[in-house]
Amino acid sequence: MLNGFMYGNVFEEEERVRRQAVFPRLLCHNAPDFSLSSTSFNRDSVKAGTGRRFLGGLLDDSSYCYTLEVSFYSYMTAGSTAAVPYTEETYMKLGRNVARTFLDYYKLNTLIKDNRPTHIQSSEVMLQTGCGNGKTNAGEREKTEGEKERKSQGIRH
Repeated sequence: MLNGFMYGNVFEEEERVRRQAVFPRLLCHNAPDFSLSSTSFNRDSVKAGTGRRFLGGLLDDSSYCYTLEVSFYSYMTAGSTAAVPYTEETYMKLGRNVARTFLDYYKLNTLIKDNRPTHIQSSEVMLQTGCGNGKTNAGEREKTEGEKERKSQGIRH
């Protein structure tokens, strides 16, 4: 499979199923190479010994376990038909987007307050609204991240 995607556990309670889908949906908004449509929630017996399945059975009802899988080959962004090869840099971008998603998730659940400095509160780090519809500003954000990285390394562009 292409892109990044997740596996999650299956629950009987509708509210818990709904809450479990929040993190993958947020990640889809933050990461243009994450595929919500390839994300799956299952109880495969061959996965019974995995950390996701085992810990999912031990933790309380407010905890969720996921497995994040990422293609070794490539990804496709919304509205594109061309596969883009993953590189070390694009894997690292996905990792940063996962970290941003944790921040968004905890802010959404009011477990932390949004008290970032104002110079960071710009459109580059705000939740995007167009997961899967080609209306994200991920390219703009990636350019800005690259500029910041170059500046922090003393490189001018």
